[in-house]
Amino acid sequence: MNKQADYVTVVHHYKAPPKVIFDAFLDPQIASQFLFATPAGEMVKAEVDAKVGGKFTFVDRRAGEDILHTGEYLEIKKPHRLAFTFLVPQYSSDSTTVEIDIFDVNDGSEVTLKHSGVLEEYREKTRDGWGTILKKLGELIKA
Repeated sequence: MNKQADYVTVVHHYKAPPKVIFDAFLDPQIASQFLFATPAGEMVKAEVDAKVGGKFTFVDRRAGEDILHTGEYLEIKKPHRLAFTFLVPQYSSDSTTVEIDIFDVNDGSEVTLKHSGVLEEYREKTRDGWGTILKKLGELIKA
């Protein structure tokens, strides 16, 4: 029997202001370089309908297999909060929820990402994955 984790949380600090961080998540050209992208993969599709109820689709080609990442925006409160459902159909038919809060701090921004509904056996992999994604965002915006 699979047990649900309460949630996975990842925190990352950036020197950029919240608006820059927020916009990166909703700009398909920027997001395709860090969001769900893997070092060995190739992002072959990145679509974002940046409105509440809008959907996103990212497809990362990994070793010849297309991995679909999709979801629907639940909250878009520029520049401090973004929430969406998240689904990777190749791995699970269960949708989870991701909440991203972006806080002003003295020298930039702090992002707290909370991913709810992650199966317990995927908790560490999920935490590591989001950590990599947030680190890559920092490299892209040089923050």
